[in-house]
Amino acid sequence: MSGDGSGRLRGRHREYEVLDGLVSEVEAGRSAVLVLRGDAGIGKSALLDHLAARVTTHRIARGAGAESEMELPFAGLHQLCAPFLGHAGSLPPPQAKALATAFGVSAGPPPDRFLVGLAVLGLLTDVAAHRPLFCLVDDAQWLDRVSAQTLAFVARRMLAEPLALIFATREQRGRDDLAGLPELTLHGLDDTDARALLDASAEGPMDERIRDRVLAEARGNPLALLELPHDRVDAEAVEGSAPHGPGRVTGRIEQSYLARVRSLPEPTQRLLLAAAAEPVGDVSLLRNAVERLGVDPDAAGPAVTAGLLDVGTLVRFRHPLLRSAIYRSAGLAELREVHRVLAEATDPQLDPDRRAWHLARATVRPDEAIAAELESSAGRARARGGTAAAAAFLAHAAVLTPHPRRKATRALAAAQAKLRAGAPAAARDLLELARAGTLDELGRARADLVEARISFASSRVDEVLPRLLATARRLVPLDVDLARETFLDTLSAGMFAGRLASEAHVREVAAAARGTAPS
Repeated sequence: MSGDGSGRLRGRHREYEVLDGLVSEVEAGRSAVLVLRGDAGIGKSALLDHLAARVTTHRIARGAGAESEMELPFAGLHQLCAPFLGHAGSLPPPQAKALATAFGVSAGPPPDRFLVGLAVLGLLTDVAAHRPLFCLVDDAQWLDRVSAQTLAFVARRMLAEPLALIFATREQRGRDDLAGLPELTLHGLDDTDARALLDASAEGPMDERIRDRVLAEARGNPLALLELPHDRVDAEAVEGSAPHGPGRVTGRIEQSYLARVRSLPEPTQRLLLAAAAEPVGDVSLLRNAVERLGVDPDAAGPAVTAGLLDVGTLVRFRHPLLRSAIYRSAGLAELREVHRVLAEATDPQLDPDRRAWHLARATVRPDEAIAAELESSAGRARARGGTAAAAAFLAHAAVLTPHPRRKATRALAAAQAKLRAGAPAAARDLLELARAGTLDELGRARADLVEARISFASSRVDEVLPRLLATARRLVPLDVDLARETFLDTLSAGMFAGRLASEAHVREVAAAARGTAPS
């Protein structure tokens, strides 16, 4: 561990002071929020572990985003809240119903996001009323969108209750639902602490040239300082070579992890791949899956001994980079086999969406049965308010659909969903797939409408107005309700365009729209 002999992390005095202050606030009956930001391996997860060990007399809830689960709506939120769902009965009925629908416990219309946020806030507050509650969310950059938005909503509305929300996340590019919350940015260790940590982690004397090289490449990143000495670095390779730049720290850490994984027995490596492909960490599910692979579950032993895996209530990797390195380094055939057995091991009644997600990754050939399951998952995701998830499921379904007409219809639906989810580039790709198939007249008109809306989303307003108007007129005999909606879009686009929309154009749209009014 990156400690100094006292069990504390080296070079993190400032961070300890902030966390100690946060604990004091909660123990005094006040809420607290903190976002830990920094590069991969900089120590965010270690600080969360330190905090969990610091507050063992209180309640702790842990969750983590998973890159592979970003398509599953409410996946991160459910992971955090699942232990407390027994308290849902104390919520106002509308909130309890919204939460149950969001988590797929009951069917119903798409839940109101505001009610879901209030329900989660009420749930956590009720739990904290009995004993201080610390909610620790790792890898928040990989939370599914709706979970991130809901937790940010909760974080901004916590008041006087002994409740803390602590997020660990990498620096965000683009959208950042946690922006504006109290934050603490982690930087690399200074030279003194970095050298001390490297010396403590080395398995014996280290050549000074290699030592300097590791320090230069790690750039104060604690995980790199712990992992890079595991690499087989040859002093002769350093001697006479050109000065070695800092390199890409994350990539070097992943390479070090992979070298350690490849030194393990082959059954253990297969078990690790299955664990990497199943981000929930369900021990029973993993055991079932690896047995289907012909691997003894006891094969986890060498990975546990090597400090790469922890098998307790959940299966946890030493670091998220280890999980992602294992998954990305696997061959396509290996990945398909692992996802196939995970799909077989997943209960289709209890978790149909995750099963469909694994099935989609288990095949590259068109398969109508899998495409239909993905389409059903999209419907459930939409009903739970997961717009981005619905779009992802529909996109997978379109790719795997063998029948040209059905493929085009699903691709068009996926394009519409991607646009609603704020992904116009992906929507355009799916629109091309739809037009490459077989669309009827209404389908072609809908495709034109999606294309116009993509242009509007891309700020090409000057192109949009005539296109929207032409599409609205074309839709009148095909789908009058959609035609009215498109006329309204045209007027809205005209108002948005300002000077680009002439008064005559607006009158023309209004006159055309009046012709569709119900008699």
